[in-house]
Amino acid sequence: MRGSATAERRIDEAFAAVPRERFLPADQQRYAGADRALPLGHGVTCSQPTTVRRMLTLLGVEPGDRVLDVGCGSGWSTALLARLTGPAGLVVGVELLPEVLALAWAHLPDPHPTIRLHLAEPGVLGRPADAPYDRVLVSADAVALPNELVRQLRPGGVLVGPVAGEMLRVERHGRYSFVPLRTLDR
Repeated sequence: MRGSATAERRIDEAFAAVPRERFLPADQQRYAGADRALPLGHGVTCSQPTTVRRMLTLLGVEPGDRVLDVGCGSGWSTALLARLTGPAGLVVGVELLPEVLALAWAHLPDPHPTIRLHLAEPGVLGRPADAPYDRVLVSADAVALPNELVRQLRPGGVLVGPVAGEMLRVERHGRYSFVPLRTLDR
């Protein structure tokens, strides 16, 4: 379904149902339509709409999926994902800063049966306790591919996120045995 007209229509509907301005601080709400990252405070931003749209397109979320939202911020991406997964899905949001997680709690309807928000555990990337996931969305730039998050995917699962400034889409296909990759020593 990824890239299809139906997938694009579903993303359009999610954006219409989950307006960005509801997830912004009052002083930023007037800029909600601007295609730029907006400050949430605490050194965190709400990503620009075209970036979020592209990430959701690459992620290919289906109704009923279990999704991990790493860096859920104000809750906007979490709410969009919940809309895409529908009533049979589950979105697990993880945030590093308690002050930012409080924003997500404040912006999301309570109770929301298909969303679980968690403060990140020290030394743990993602939320392995609720794994495996069909999809993982990462909203912070990693220095290298976060293999700890890849391991939280079920076979056939997809991770989308920036690595060293480049947006990657990684699909997990299970375990295989190979000789190690190496370079020619001279």
